Amino acid sequence: MKTIKFTMICFFSLLLVSCQKTPSNTEQKTGTLKISFKNLIKGAPMQISTGAYTNGFGEQYNITKFKYYISHVVLGGLSATSSNDSYYLIDETNAASLSFSFDAPVNTYSTVSFLLGVDSTRNVSGAQTGALDPLNDMFWTWNSGYIMAKMEGVSPQSTVVNNKVEYHIGGFAGANSVLKTINLSIPPSLPVLTVNIREAKTSEITINADFDKWWQGTFNLKIANNPAVTTPGALAKSISDNYRTMFSIAEIKNY
Repeated sequence: MKTIKFTMICFFSLLLVSCQKTPSNTEQKTGTLKISFKNLIKGAPMQISTGAYTNGFGEQYNITKFKYYISHVVLGGLSATSSNDSYYLIDETNAASLSFSFDAPVNTYSTVSFLLGVDSTRNVSGAQTGALDPLNDMFWTWNSGYIMAKMEGVSPQSTVVNNKVEYHIGGFAGANSVLKTINLSIPPSLPVLTVNIREAKTSEITINADFDKWWQGTFNLKIANNPAVTTPGALAKSISDNYRTMFSIAEIKNY
């Protein structure tokens, strides 16, 4: 009888051990990736309202608003955001918005890419929250779509009332979609050439965004001819073809 009891105790003990969760060795380890944006004009820090600038056509202007959406960050060909639902509104008037952080898989990377704008699914998903909240003044309620990038200012060359300059660039479908996938590689001239994501450590990518690229590229954007663009269409598409080139990696830090 004692032998039977001992056998049963051993059996249930083994069963209990086998049912306990064994830690997985396949769980992806992560570190922290911080991305910071510096908005510039001809290489110098952008100054909201107080800066006096001249574009390549000799037209004078200043800037009172400058915003754009960043989403779907990919690091070295691998999704770097915790989910594909990460959207960030970069707003030059809000210093806290100029950088954001998230978990990324432990590895070494030399490229980063992201969507400049808000994907088509979110454009037709109705009122949302966070960076996509319509209260951020980046949503056309009349057009059911997001403004992907916005610049407002003043120029003596503008024929609009009060010499306003307004570029609200949007449109997510068809031939005139302004959505842009931005692919960036670390320049060989930088002292640090890789992003080394390590467990419980932070790496930072600083990205420059030079607004001067808006004026010239595949399209010549002259204030005298087009002081305001506030609807989707071919003109908005042409401006987006210019500004897609404004980004470059300026610095890498592995802390």
